[in-house]
Amino acid sequence: MSAAADFDVDEADGGTLRLRGMLTLARIGDLPRRLESVQHPRKVDLSGVERMDTVGAWLIHRLVRDSDAEVTGAADEEAHLLEQVAAADHPLKIRPDKTPAFFRVLSQIGAATVAAFGTMIGLIGFFGGILVTLGDLALHPRRLRWHAIVRQFEVVGVESLGIIGLMSFLIGIVIAQQGAIQLRQFGAEVFTINLVGRLTFRELGVLMTAIMVAGRSGSAFAAQIGSMRLAEEVDAMRTIGVSPMEALVIPRVLAAVLMMPLLSFYAAMIALVGGGLFAWTSLGIPPAAFIQRVHEVVPITDALQTLIKAPVFGALIAIAGCFQGMQVEGNAEAVGLRTTAAVVQSIFLTIVLDAFFAVFFAMIGWI
Repeated sequence: MSAAADFDVDEADGGTLRLRGMLTLARIGDLPRRLESVQHPRKVDLSGVERMDTVGAWLIHRLVRDSDAEVTGAADEEAHLLEQVAAADHPLKIRPDKTPAFFRVLSQIGAATVAAFGTMIGLIGFFGGILVTLGDLALHPRRLRWHAIVRQFEVVGVESLGIIGLMSFLIGIVIAQQGAIQLRQFGAEVFTINLVGRLTFRELGVLMTAIMVAGRSGSAFAAQIGSMRLAEEVDAMRTIGVSPMEALVIPRVLAAVLMMPLLSFYAAMIALVGGGLFAWTSLGIPPAAFIQRVHEVVPITDALQTLIKAPVFGALIAIAGCFQGMQVEGNAEAVGLRTTAAVVQSIFLTIVLDAFFAVFFAMIGWI
């Protein structure tokens, strides 16, 4: 049986403390109390120590620190443990240093800027990965997962018809009602039709649809892929030779790109129905006159703008949702944070891109 921890003091050469036995939590006994009687040895000899754990290392480190003694006879493992304990022996601040408010705000702005640029670079890299995968699928079309794509058609498109239709119908009524109130002051209530027709086709139809899809489908993409990341299903797919890009990302991106134009046009038509219903019941404009007026004042370029912007917005929403889902790691809280980030980024980038589209279409005369 290994000996319990003990020591003796050799008074020669200025005093050497020789430790022996097991310097472990189970066998150290009352050694710390007995060492209090030792008066500042010049050397601490560990050649007789059979085994030492963190408790024993802390005891020796404290003794060496207080007496400025030299440690001799330590094995490699014991010396490494003493180094680790010494490195960890530093005072901890109970309260952080007080920083002026200006520097705190500046630091937060800097951190947010760095995070934004990092996310932008990550999104660009993720988009590049999608393009590479699409190129591979174009060369090997049999690898395209049609069942997954059709399922995402249902999730992104069919299951969204109800909520998008209701939202668009109410928006059409609100636009007509607010426009009629303002135009009534000039006796020009008939121009409410112009307002409803052009707003729904040019901007609100596609923009509100994109916001709804971002909140509904973009968040679902991030949560689904994020949950798979936590369950290590994505790693398992890579292990068995299945590309997560092909199986998870591409079906969602294609579904969003292909369904957004249909949903946007559907939203614009339902908004016209809402505006026409209000014009009929409140302004006395019959449906036939409303439809004829819309046909006269809404140019084909307004519909083309919707059909051009919609697939771009759909791709942006799907890429942001899938990218944030792929970034999930750690715990379940990360799923919620990444899902929120996916929705915020999708809506923000959609509005920014819509502003660029507005400037571009104005430059080419589509106004």
